[in-house]
Amino acid sequence: MSDTRFSPPVTTPRSPEEETGGPAQTGARWPLPEEAFWSEEADPHWMAPGELTEPQPAVKDDEPPAKAPAKGPVKAPAAADEPSRAAQERRPRQRPKATADDTAQQQPEPKQEAQPPKRKRDPYLDNVKFVLIALVVVGHSLVPTLSADSSRALYIFIYTFHMPLFVLISGYLSRNFWNSNAKTNKLVDTFLVPYVIVEVGYALLRVSVGQKWSLTIIDPAWLNWYLLALLFWRLSTPVWKRMKYPVPVAIVVYLLSGFSQIEGDFSMDRFFGLMPFFVIGLVMQPEHFEMLNRRWIKIVSVLTVLGAAAVAIYVAPKAPLDPFYFKASFQDLDLSWYMGLALRAGLLVCALAMCFAVLALVPRGETWFSDLGTRTLYCYLLHGIPVLVAKEMGWLEFPWLFGPLGVLAIASSAFALAIVLCLPETRTVFKWVLEPRLTWLYRRPSRS
Repeated sequence: MSDTRFSPPVTTPRSPEEETGGPAQTGARWPLPEEAFWSEEADPHWMAPGELTEPQPAVKDDEPPAKAPAKGPVKAPAAADEPSRAAQERRPRQRPKATADDTAQQQPEPKQEAQPPKRKRDPYLDNVKFVLIALVVVGHSLVPTLSADSSRALYIFIYTFHMPLFVLISGYLSRNFWNSNAKTNKLVDTFLVPYVIVEVGYALLRVSVGQKWSLTIIDPAWLNWYLLALLFWRLSTPVWKRMKYPVPVAIVVYLLSGFSQIEGDFSMDRFFGLMPFFVIGLVMQPEHFEMLNRRWIKIVSVLTVLGAAAVAIYVAPKAPLDPFYFKASFQDLDLSWYMGLALRAGLLVCALAMCFAVLALVPRGETWFSDLGTRTLYCYLLHGIPVLVAKEMGWLEFPWLFGPLGVLAIASSAFALAIVLCLPETRTVFKWVLEPRLTWLYRRPSRS
């Protein structure tokens, strides 16, 4: 029976091969590029403009193909029964009616958006941090035996580079510090609050071992200087990032600061004395670390470390220790201005050479101590308690410790202590003190 509502214009039907340019395809009216298959326009149920808005009856495989209509004039439909072709084209597109089975077979499932992979922590810097924090504990443990040349040589070797490299890594990790509210909140959470708590704790500890009570917040006690210096380095980060030549400026400030007797209040002496290392780390990029991963650089680094060890052994009996703290002025060192400048410049070159040598030699992949390097703050702030107790109790002053065997014993014990203080159990016990959650102190960011 003919449809009285609509009679299409007389055309010669094309076979499925002519329609698609290939073999007949089920459920598709035109070939689709693969990348467009999931777009709405490529839906096989979507009708092209000018096509019928109702589905055509399906043709079974066992039925003969329908005969082509006879060529000739076709009677036009009445105006009342069929709208004009212009009105037909102005109608919005409609999807053809289809059963649930047809929809399940023909319509593809929506493509799941790929979630961005979680950024994996780079173990390389964690390896570097654990090596450095272990050297910090070893260096502090060697102090009671510095009258021995072997202990003094190891002490000079460590202090030539371990804190400069720590500051350099801190600068590198501070590049994007001001881009996040959570990171800026750490200026209080991880620096000021722990600083006050540790200052009070060490004052109480000194009293418990027989010393007088002393508490001066502006003059950091012992190893607490690093928290305060790092706070001011990070506060100065926007200034350095706006400069065209931050590293040369930082080196000039470092050299000229030797003319002034800068006091230790607020760690200003260390702030200026180690400033170039923080700024160098601030301008470094990941590709700079990758450049150190070359074989010939590793060979040169091994020679550099061995050479530094030999020099430390040679100068240990007569070299003063104050220059290796990177804070003494020329007057404190009893040096002329030109000798003071030469000493500061030489220390800077030697420290940088050792820093890059260590960075080249530290393993870059996952190691047994990579996880320990994620909790170095706990080791840094807590190791002073057992070391101070051992010093006051005389446990580090036995005669047999004043020699190479004693140095090996102290270094091994300090290394084991560093491992214990970097364990996750240590963080669980002391997290409420060293990493307090002070979310109530800050305003929530406004939602635009």
